[in-house]
Amino acid sequence: MKPYAIFLFALLFGAPYAASAATPAPSAPPKGAPVPTIALPNAPLHTEYVVEVNKRGQVVRVKSSKVSKVDTFNVQTYGNALQMWIRKPDGTATVGLFRVTYDYDPKSRKVDRNVALVSEGGTWGDEEGAANAMMETAQKEAADAQKRREEQAKSLPSLNQITGKSPAPSASPR
Repeated sequence: MKPYAIFLFALLFGAPYAASAATPAPSAPPKGAPVPTIALPNAPLHTEYVVEVNKRGQVVRVKSSKVSKVDTFNVQTYGNALQMWIRKPDGTATVGLFRVTYDYDPKSRKVDRNVALVSEGGTWGDEEGAANAMMETAQKEAADAQKRREEQAKSLPSLNQITGKSPAPSASPR
């Protein structure tokens, strides 16, 4: 075996073990620390969304909705519906309208999600998925915020202007 192959082998297979050995074990939470509790609803909840799906199986938008009385459940299920991919088991997708329902069972504390085809076809087959559009928007907003921070940093006065003096050289540390 050539030396570089041995090095590559050691790098690929030895590095994860060295890294895991250096990783400390998780510590127990401090005693007396409050444990967050989530108050789950005591009543069954149901939301229903009709979504438009493109040729890749991505949800393009929510066309209509029937929501529950609990706003947090509505927001969570709406966000989940926008991020969905609806595909067949073979990986292909059908352009069309789909009904997505969410049912919360307070006894089991689980949410069932069901998808059903309402109708095939639509003019949104070539449109971008909602999740991709949200990611692009978030990236643009982050870039804009970074530019604003940089512009603001440029307009800040220097330390010399704030203090009214310039730094004097210090004595040699010898």
